Amino acid sequence: MRTVFTVSLGCPKNLVDTELMLGLLVEAGYAPCDEVEEADLLLVNTCGFIQSAVEEGIEEILTLAEVKERYPEKKLVVVGCMVQRYGADLAKELPEVDLFIGTEGTQEIVSRLQELSHAGEPLVHLAPPTFLLNSTWPRKLSSPAHRAYMKVTEGCSNRCTYCLIPSLRGDLRSRGLADLVNEAGMLAENGVRELTFVAQDLTAYGLDLGPGAPRLVDMLREMLAACDIPWFRLLYLYPTRVNAELLEFMAANPRIVPYLDIPLQHVSDSVLKGMNRPYGRKQIEALLGKIRSILPQAAIRTTFMVGFPGETEEDVRQLAEFMQEQQLAHVGIFGYSNEEGCAAYTLPGQCDEEEKSERRQRLMELQSGISLAKNQAMVGRVEKVLVEGWSRETDLLLEGRTRFQAPEIDGCVYINAGVGNPGDIVDVRITEAHPYDLVGEIVSASDN
Repeated sequence: MRTVFTVSLGCPKNLVDTELMLGLLVEAGYAPCDEVEEADLLLVNTCGFIQSAVEEGIEEILTLAEVKERYPEKKLVVVGCMVQRYGADLAKELPEVDLFIGTEGTQEIVSRLQELSHAGEPLVHLAPPTFLLNSTWPRKLSSPAHRAYMKVTEGCSNRCTYCLIPSLRGDLRSRGLADLVNEAGMLAENGVRELTFVAQDLTAYGLDLGPGAPRLVDMLREMLAACDIPWFRLLYLYPTRVNAELLEFMAANPRIVPYLDIPLQHVSDSVLKGMNRPYGRKQIEALLGKIRSILPQAAIRTTFMVGFPGETEEDVRQLAEFMQEQQLAHVGIFGYSNEEGCAAYTLPGQCDEEEKSERRQRLMELQSGISLAKNQAMVGRVEKVLVEGWSRETDLLLEGRTRFQAPEIDGCVYINAGVGNPGDIVDVRITEAHPYDLVGEIVSASDN
Protein backbone atom coordinates (compact mmCIF):
# COMPACT_ATOMS: atom_id res chain seq x y z
CA MET A 1 0.00 0.00 0.00
CA ARG A 2 1.20 3.50 -0.86
CA THR A 3 1.65 5.95 2.00
CA VAL A 4 1.27 9.74 2.32
CA PHE A 5 2.88 12.24 4.70
CA THR A 6 1.04 15.57 4.98
CA VAL A 7 1.97 19.01 6.30
CA SER A 8 -0.82 21.58 6.67
CA LEU A 9 0.33 25.18 7.17
CA GLY A 10 -1.72 28.27 7.97
CA CYS A 11 -5.28 28.45 9.23
CA PRO A 12 -7.91 25.85 10.17
CA LYS A 13 -9.60 26.51 6.80
CA ASN A 14 -6.46 25.15 5.16
CA LEU A 15 -6.57 22.16 7.49
CA VAL A 16 -10.05 21.29 6.19
CA ASP A 17 -8.64 21.30 2.62
CA THR A 18 -5.82 19.02 3.74
CA GLU A 19 -8.36 16.66 5.33
CA LEU A 20 -10.32 16.59 2.06
CA MET A 21 -7.19 15.61 0.10
CA LEU A 22 -6.33 13.01 2.73
CA GLY A 23 -9.85 11.55 2.45
CA LEU A 24 -9.56 11.32 -1.34
CA LEU A 25 -6.10 9.75 -1.13
CA VAL A 26 -7.28 7.16 1.42
CA GLU A 27 -10.13 6.25 -0.96
CA ALA A 28 -7.54 5.85 -3.72
CA GLY A 29 -5.53 3.38 -1.61
CA TYR A 30 -3.05 5.58 0.28
CA ALA A 31 -2.43 5.17 4.01
CA PRO A 32 -1.53 8.24 6.13
CA CYS A 33 1.89 7.96 7.67
CA ASP A 34 3.71 9.93 10.41
CA GLU A 35 7.26 9.20 9.28
CA VAL A 36 8.44 11.23 6.31
CA GLU A 37 11.08 8.63 5.34
CA GLU A 38 8.43 5.94 5.02
CA ALA A 39 6.01 7.90 2.82
CA ASP A 40 5.67 7.49 -0.96
CA LEU A 41 3.94 10.85 -1.28
CA LEU A 42 4.97 14.06 0.50
CA LEU A 43 2.16 16.64 0.46
CA VAL A 44 2.43 20.26 1.69
CA ASN A 45 -0.62 22.53 1.88
CA THR A 46 0.72 26.09 1.99
CA CYS A 47 -0.43 29.49 3.22
CA GLY A 48 0.38 32.50 1.03
CA PHE A 49 -1.30 35.25 2.98
CA ILE A 50 1.80 37.13 4.18
CA GLN A 51 5.53 36.92 3.62
CA SER A 52 6.32 35.09 6.85
CA ALA A 53 3.82 32.37 5.88
CA VAL A 54 5.43 32.10 2.44
CA GLU A 55 8.87 31.74 4.06
CA GLU A 56 7.57 29.02 6.36
CA GLY A 57 6.14 27.20 3.33
CA ILE A 58 9.43 27.40 1.40
CA GLU A 59 11.35 26.13 4.43
CA GLU A 60 9.00 23.15 4.81
CA ILE A 61 9.24 22.31 1.09
CA LEU A 62 13.06 22.46 1.14
CA THR A 63 13.14 20.16 4.20
CA LEU A 64 11.02 17.59 2.33
CA ALA A 65 13.08 18.13 -0.84
CA GLU A 66 16.15 16.93 1.11
CA VAL A 67 14.30 13.71 1.92
CA LYS A 68 13.30 13.33 -1.73
CA GLU A 69 16.95 13.78 -2.73
CA ARG A 70 17.79 10.69 -0.67
CA TYR A 71 14.75 8.80 -1.99
CA PRO A 72 14.17 10.06 -5.57
CA GLU A 73 11.21 7.73 -6.10
CA LYS A 74 9.10 9.78 -3.64
CA LYS A 75 6.68 12.34 -5.09
CA LEU A 76 6.63 15.86 -3.62
CA VAL A 77 3.38 17.81 -4.09
CA VAL A 78 2.75 21.43 -3.05
CA VAL A 79 -0.78 22.86 -2.99
CA GLY A 80 -2.72 25.85 -1.68
CA CYS A 81 -2.55 29.62 -1.36
CA MET A 82 1.18 30.06 -1.96
CA VAL A 83 0.87 28.19 -5.27
CA GLN A 84 -2.17 30.27 -6.24
CA ARG A 85 -0.21 33.41 -5.49
CA TYR A 86 3.10 32.66 -7.18
CA GLY A 87 2.11 30.03 -9.72
CA ALA A 88 4.65 29.03 -12.33
CA ASP A 89 7.41 31.11 -10.66
CA LEU A 90 7.49 28.50 -7.90
CA ALA A 91 8.11 25.72 -10.41
CA LYS A 92 11.21 27.57 -11.62
CA GLU A 93 12.46 28.15 -8.06
CA LEU A 94 11.66 24.65 -6.74
CA PRO A 95 12.46 22.07 -9.44
CA GLU A 96 12.42 19.33 -6.75
CA VAL A 97 8.61 19.55 -6.59
CA ASP A 98 6.72 17.17 -8.90
CA LEU A 99 3.29 18.77 -8.78
CA PHE A 100 1.88 22.22 -7.90
CA ILE A 101 -1.86 22.81 -7.40
CA GLY A 102 -3.40 26.17 -6.44
CA THR A 103 -6.47 26.70 -4.28
CA GLU A 104 -8.64 25.32 -7.09
CA GLY A 105 -7.97 21.64 -7.71
CA THR A 106 -7.39 20.09 -4.30
CA GLN A 107 -10.50 18.02 -5.08
CA GLU A 108 -8.67 16.59 -8.12
CA ILE A 109 -5.55 15.50 -6.23
CA VAL A 110 -5.88 11.82 -7.24
CA SER A 111 -6.26 12.42 -10.99
CA ARG A 112 -3.45 15.00 -10.92
CA LEU A 113 -1.15 12.45 -9.29
CA GLN A 114 -2.03 9.94 -12.01
CA GLU A 115 -0.91 12.48 -14.63
CA LEU A 116 2.53 12.49 -13.02
CA SER A 117 3.29 8.97 -14.18
CA HIS A 118 3.64 10.17 -17.78
CA ALA A 119 4.92 13.70 -17.16
CA GLY A 120 8.56 14.45 -17.80
CA GLU A 121 8.60 17.70 -15.86
CA PRO A 122 6.86 19.33 -12.86
CA LEU A 123 3.15 19.96 -13.45
CA VAL A 124 1.47 23.23 -12.44
CA HIS A 125 -2.33 23.46 -12.15
CA LEU A 126 -3.80 26.92 -11.61
CA ALA A 127 -7.41 28.01 -12.14
CA PRO A 128 -9.78 30.68 -10.80
CA PRO A 129 -11.16 29.41 -7.47
CA THR A 130 -14.76 28.13 -7.83
CA PHE A 131 -14.79 24.87 -5.83
CA LEU A 132 -17.06 24.59 -2.80
CA LEU A 133 -16.67 21.66 -0.45
CA ASN A 134 -19.77 19.65 0.42
CA SER A 135 -20.56 16.78 2.79
CA THR A 136 -20.50 14.12 0.04
CA TRP A 137 -16.72 14.51 -0.33
CA PRO A 138 -14.63 12.18 1.85
CA ARG A 139 -12.71 13.89 4.62
CA LYS A 140 -10.20 12.31 6.97
CA LEU A 141 -9.98 14.33 10.17
CA SER A 142 -6.47 15.10 11.37
CA SER A 143 -7.61 16.83 14.57
CA PRO A 144 -8.22 14.71 17.69
CA ALA A 145 -11.37 12.58 17.32
CA HIS A 146 -13.38 14.68 19.78
CA ARG A 147 -13.16 17.97 17.84
CA ALA A 148 -13.41 19.13 14.26
CA TYR A 149 -13.59 22.22 12.07
CA MET A 150 -16.37 22.84 9.58
CA LYS A 151 -15.78 25.22 6.69
CA VAL A 152 -19.08 27.03 6.18
CA THR A 153 -18.13 29.29 3.27
CA GLU A 154 -15.26 29.66 0.83
CA GLY A 155 -13.72 32.91 -0.39
CA CYS A 156 -14.46 36.46 0.75
CA SER A 157 -16.20 39.48 -0.73
CA ASN A 158 -14.81 42.02 1.76
CA ARG A 159 -12.11 44.20 0.25
CA CYS A 160 -9.68 45.03 3.05
CA THR A 161 -6.72 46.86 1.54
CA TYR A 162 -4.10 44.68 3.31
CA CYS A 163 -5.58 41.32 2.30
CA LEU A 164 -4.94 38.97 -0.63
CA ILE A 165 -7.62 36.41 0.26
CA PRO A 166 -10.19 37.38 -2.42
CA SER A 167 -7.53 37.02 -5.12
CA LEU A 168 -6.33 33.67 -3.69
CA ARG A 169 -9.69 32.18 -2.71
CA GLY A 170 -12.25 34.00 -4.84
CA ASP A 171 -15.46 35.72 -3.79
CA LEU A 172 -17.81 34.49 -1.06
CA ARG A 173 -19.45 31.12 -1.73
CA SER A 174 -21.79 29.77 0.97
CA ARG A 175 -22.60 26.10 1.41
CA GLY A 176 -26.25 24.98 1.48
CA LEU A 177 -27.86 24.69 4.90
CA ALA A 178 -29.01 21.06 4.47
CA ASP A 179 -25.49 20.07 3.45
CA LEU A 180 -23.94 21.68 6.54
CA VAL A 181 -26.48 19.99 8.81
CA ASN A 182 -25.74 16.67 7.13
CA GLU A 183 -22.00 17.05 7.78
CA ALA A 184 -22.60 18.02 11.42
CA GLY A 185 -24.71 14.87 11.85
CA MET A 186 -21.91 12.70 10.47
CA LEU A 187 -19.35 14.37 12.75
CA ALA A 188 -21.63 13.90 15.77
CA GLU A 189 -21.99 10.19 14.96
CA ASN A 190 -18.20 9.95 14.85
CA GLY A 191 -17.92 11.29 18.41
CA VAL A 192 -17.11 14.97 17.82
CA ARG A 193 -17.75 16.94 21.03
CA GLU A 194 -16.69 20.39 19.85
CA LEU A 195 -17.41 21.69 16.36
CA THR A 196 -15.74 24.94 15.33
CA PHE A 197 -17.29 26.81 12.41
CA VAL A 198 -14.72 28.56 10.21
CA ALA A 199 -14.87 30.90 7.21
CA GLN A 200 -13.03 33.99 6.04
CA ASP A 201 -16.04 35.86 7.45
CA LEU A 202 -18.52 33.60 9.25
CA THR A 203 -21.08 36.38 9.63
CA ALA A 204 -21.27 36.68 5.82
CA TYR A 205 -22.81 33.19 5.60
CA GLY A 206 -25.69 33.23 3.09
CA LEU A 207 -25.17 36.81 1.87
CA ASP A 208 -24.37 35.47 -1.62
CA LEU A 209 -27.46 33.26 -1.71
CA GLY A 210 -29.90 36.13 -2.15
CA PRO A 211 -32.84 37.55 -0.17
CA GLY A 212 -34.60 35.08 2.09
CA ALA A 213 -31.61 32.69 2.14
CA PRO A 214 -30.56 31.31 5.55
CA ARG A 215 -28.06 33.38 7.55
CA LEU A 216 -25.73 32.48 10.42
CA VAL A 217 -28.43 32.34 13.13
CA ASP A 218 -30.64 30.15 10.90
CA MET A 219 -27.71 27.79 10.41
CA LEU A 220 -27.00 27.62 14.14
CA ARG A 221 -30.67 26.95 14.93
CA GLU A 222 -30.69 24.00 12.52
CA MET A 223 -27.39 22.67 13.91
CA LEU A 224 -28.67 22.68 17.49
CA ALA A 225 -31.83 20.84 16.46
CA ALA A 226 -30.12 18.30 14.22
CA CYS A 227 -27.33 16.91 16.41
CA ASP A 228 -26.20 16.54 20.01
CA ILE A 229 -22.68 17.98 19.78
CA PRO A 230 -22.30 19.77 23.16
CA TRP A 231 -20.03 22.66 22.10
CA PHE A 232 -20.27 24.80 18.98
CA ARG A 233 -17.64 27.52 18.52
CA LEU A 234 -17.70 30.48 16.11
CA LEU A 235 -14.47 31.85 14.58
CA TYR A 236 -13.97 34.93 12.36
CA LEU A 237 -16.93 37.26 12.98
CA TYR A 238 -16.89 40.56 11.08
CA PRO A 239 -17.44 43.51 13.47
CA THR A 240 -20.30 45.23 11.63
CA ARG A 241 -22.27 41.98 11.31
CA VAL A 242 -22.23 40.90 14.97
CA ASN A 243 -25.81 41.94 15.81
CA ALA A 244 -28.24 41.64 18.71
CA GLU A 245 -30.00 38.70 17.03
CA LEU A 246 -26.79 36.62 17.06
CA LEU A 247 -25.87 37.64 20.62
CA GLU A 248 -29.36 36.91 21.99
CA PHE A 249 -29.39 33.56 20.22
CA MET A 250 -26.03 32.66 21.79
CA ALA A 251 -27.25 33.79 25.21
CA ALA A 252 -30.34 31.56 24.90
CA ASN A 253 -28.39 28.53 23.66
CA PRO A 254 -25.44 27.68 25.92
CA ARG A 255 -24.26 24.89 23.58
CA ILE A 256 -22.89 27.75 21.45
CA VAL A 257 -19.95 28.61 23.66
CA PRO A 258 -19.78 32.26 24.83
CA TYR A 259 -16.70 33.05 22.78
CA LEU A 260 -16.56 35.78 20.13
CA ASP A 261 -13.64 35.99 17.72
CA ILE A 262 -13.96 39.45 16.15
CA PRO A 263 -10.86 40.69 14.27
CA LEU A 264 -11.03 44.48 14.81
CA GLN A 265 -7.58 45.16 13.20
CA HIS A 266 -7.33 48.66 14.76
CA VAL A 267 -9.30 51.34 16.63
CA SER A 268 -7.92 54.53 15.04
CA ASP A 269 -10.52 55.91 12.63
CA SER A 270 -7.89 57.03 10.10
CA VAL A 271 -6.08 53.66 10.10
CA LEU A 272 -9.38 51.76 9.79
CA LYS A 273 -10.36 53.97 6.86
CA GLY A 274 -7.04 53.19 5.15
CA MET A 275 -7.72 49.48 5.71
CA ASN A 276 -11.19 49.86 4.12
CA ARG A 277 -12.86 48.64 7.30
CA PRO A 278 -16.35 50.26 7.41
CA TYR A 279 -16.42 51.29 11.09
CA GLY A 280 -14.61 53.47 13.59
CA ARG A 281 -13.79 53.45 17.28
CA LYS A 282 -17.27 54.63 18.32
CA GLN A 283 -18.94 51.69 16.55
CA ILE A 284 -16.42 49.26 18.10
CA GLU A 285 -17.12 50.57 21.61
CA ALA A 286 -20.88 50.36 20.98
CA LEU A 287 -20.49 46.75 19.79
CA LEU A 288 -18.49 45.72 22.86
CA GLY A 289 -21.07 47.40 25.09
CA LYS A 290 -23.83 45.46 23.36
CA ILE A 291 -21.95 42.17 23.77
CA ARG A 292 -21.42 42.80 27.47
CA SER A 293 -25.07 43.65 28.10
CA ILE A 294 -26.48 40.64 26.20
CA LEU A 295 -23.73 38.04 26.76
CA PRO A 296 -21.81 39.31 29.82
CA GLN A 297 -19.80 36.12 30.36
CA ALA A 298 -18.43 36.07 26.78
CA ALA A 299 -14.71 35.84 26.15
CA ILE A 300 -13.81 38.25 23.35
CA ARG A 301 -10.82 37.54 21.12
CA THR A 302 -9.50 40.00 18.59
CA THR A 303 -6.47 40.77 16.46
CA PHE A 304 -4.82 44.14 15.91
CA MET A 305 -2.38 45.09 13.20
CA VAL A 306 0.41 47.57 13.90
CA GLY A 307 2.55 49.37 11.35
CA PHE A 308 -0.14 49.86 8.70
CA PRO A 309 0.97 52.61 6.26
CA GLY A 310 0.42 56.01 7.83
CA GLU A 311 0.02 54.71 11.39
CA THR A 312 1.36 57.28 13.87
CA GLU A 313 2.45 57.08 17.49
CA GLU A 314 -0.89 58.71 18.36
CA ASP A 315 -2.72 55.81 16.63
CA VAL A 316 -0.71 53.31 18.67
CA ARG A 317 -1.46 55.28 21.85
CA GLN A 318 -5.17 55.06 21.02
CA LEU A 319 -4.83 51.30 20.60
CA ALA A 320 -3.08 50.92 23.97
CA GLU A 321 -5.68 53.11 25.68
CA PHE A 322 -8.49 51.05 24.13
CA MET A 323 -6.91 47.77 25.25
CA GLN A 324 -6.52 49.11 28.79
CA GLU A 325 -10.14 50.29 28.86
CA GLN A 326 -11.75 47.22 27.30
CA GLN A 327 -9.74 44.44 29.00
CA LEU A 328 -10.35 41.86 26.25
CA ALA A 329 -9.71 38.19 27.06
CA HIS A 330 -7.50 37.30 24.08
CA VAL A 331 -5.62 39.68 21.79
CA GLY A 332 -3.22 38.82 18.96
CA ILE A 333 -0.97 41.60 17.65
CA PHE A 334 0.55 41.36 14.16
CA GLY A 335 2.93 43.59 12.27
CA TYR A 336 1.54 44.78 8.92
CA SER A 337 3.07 42.85 6.04
CA ASN A 338 3.31 44.88 2.83
CA GLU A 339 2.18 42.40 0.18
CA GLU A 340 2.42 43.06 -3.54
CA GLY A 341 -1.04 42.77 -5.07
CA CYS A 342 -2.81 44.38 -2.10
CA ALA A 343 -4.36 47.84 -2.41
CA ALA A 344 -2.25 49.06 0.54
CA TYR A 345 1.02 48.04 -1.16
CA THR A 346 1.61 51.48 -2.71
CA LEU A 347 0.27 53.60 0.17
CA PRO A 348 2.62 56.29 1.50
CA GLY A 349 3.93 56.26 5.06
CA GLN A 350 5.21 52.68 5.21
CA CYS A 351 6.63 51.84 8.67
CA ASP A 352 9.99 50.12 9.00
CA GLU A 353 10.22 46.62 10.47
CA GLU A 354 11.96 47.76 13.65
CA GLU A 355 9.13 50.18 14.37
CA LYS A 356 6.49 47.51 13.80
CA SER A 357 8.33 45.09 16.06
CA GLU A 358 8.68 47.65 18.85
CA ARG A 359 4.99 48.61 18.67
CA ARG A 360 3.91 44.98 18.66
CA GLN A 361 6.14 44.16 21.64
CA ARG A 362 4.82 47.10 23.64
CA LEU A 363 1.18 46.14 23.09
CA MET A 364 1.80 42.42 23.72
CA GLU A 365 3.35 43.27 27.10
CA LEU A 366 0.29 45.37 27.94
CA GLN A 367 -2.05 42.52 26.96
CA SER A 368 -0.03 39.98 28.94
CA GLY A 369 -0.84 41.87 32.13
CA ILE A 370 -4.53 42.17 31.17
CA SER A 371 -4.77 38.44 30.35
CA LEU A 372 -3.10 37.51 33.64
CA ALA A 373 -5.56 39.64 35.63
CA LYS A 374 -8.53 38.12 33.78
CA ASN A 375 -7.21 34.60 34.42
CA GLN A 376 -6.54 35.37 38.09
CA ALA A 377 -10.19 36.37 38.43
CA MET A 378 -11.10 32.80 37.47
CA VAL A 379 -9.20 31.22 40.38
CA GLY A 380 -11.67 29.46 42.67
CA ARG A 381 -14.32 29.14 39.96
CA VAL A 382 -15.54 25.77 38.70
CA GLU A 383 -15.57 25.68 34.89
CA LYS A 384 -16.58 23.13 32.27
CA VAL A 385 -13.41 21.87 30.60
CA LEU A 386 -13.11 19.71 27.47
CA VAL A 387 -10.30 17.22 28.11
CA GLU A 388 -7.81 17.06 25.23
CA GLY A 389 -5.64 14.28 26.66
CA TRP A 390 -2.18 14.18 28.19
CA SER A 391 -0.41 17.51 28.23
CA ARG A 392 2.02 18.45 25.48
CA GLU A 393 4.34 19.77 28.21
CA THR A 394 4.46 16.72 30.49
CA ASP A 395 2.70 13.37 30.58
CA LEU A 396 2.12 13.84 34.31
CA LEU A 397 -0.72 16.30 33.63
CA LEU A 398 -3.92 16.23 31.62
CA GLU A 399 -4.68 19.18 29.38
CA GLY A 400 -8.02 20.67 28.43
CA ARG A 401 -9.80 23.90 27.50
CA THR A 402 -12.63 25.96 28.96
CA ARG A 403 -15.40 27.31 26.76
CA PHE A 404 -13.38 30.54 26.67
CA GLN A 405 -10.31 29.00 24.99
CA ALA A 406 -10.31 28.06 21.31
CA PRO A 407 -8.18 25.11 20.13
CA GLU A 408 -4.69 25.91 18.80
CA ILE A 409 -4.92 29.70 19.32
CA ASP A 410 -5.63 30.35 23.00
CA GLY A 411 -4.15 28.94 26.19
CA CYS A 412 -5.23 25.77 27.94
CA VAL A 413 -6.04 24.32 31.38
CA TYR A 414 -3.45 22.00 32.94
CA ILE A 415 -5.32 19.47 35.09
CA ASN A 416 -3.20 18.24 38.01
CA ALA A 417 -5.81 16.14 39.86
CA GLY A 418 -8.62 13.85 38.74
CA VAL A 419 -9.24 11.44 35.89
CA GLY A 420 -10.64 12.21 32.44
CA ASN A 421 -10.48 10.88 28.90
CA PRO A 422 -10.05 12.87 25.67
CA GLY A 423 -13.45 14.28 24.72
CA ASP A 424 -14.86 14.26 28.26
CA ILE A 425 -16.40 17.52 29.48
CA VAL A 426 -15.61 17.73 33.17
CA ASP A 427 -15.98 20.22 36.02
CA VAL A 428 -12.62 21.74 36.95
CA ARG A 429 -11.89 24.05 39.87
CA ILE A 430 -9.34 26.64 38.75
CA THR A 431 -6.53 26.78 41.31
CA GLU A 432 -3.81 28.82 39.59
CA ALA A 433 -3.48 31.41 36.79
CA HIS A 434 -0.78 32.36 34.30
CA PRO A 435 -1.01 34.99 31.52
CA TYR A 436 -2.31 32.50 28.96
CA ASP A 437 -2.91 29.20 30.79
CA LEU A 438 -4.84 28.01 33.83
CA VAL A 439 -4.25 25.16 36.29
CA GLY A 440 -7.04 23.22 37.99
CA GLU A 441 -8.38 19.97 39.38
CA ILE A 442 -11.35 17.88 38.35
CA VAL A 443 -14.11 18.06 40.94
CA SER A 444 -16.70 15.82 39.28
CA ALA A 445 -17.24 14.43 35.79
CA SER A 446 -20.27 15.44 33.79
CA ASP A 447 -21.26 14.91 30.23
CA ASN A 448 -23.03 18.05 29.18
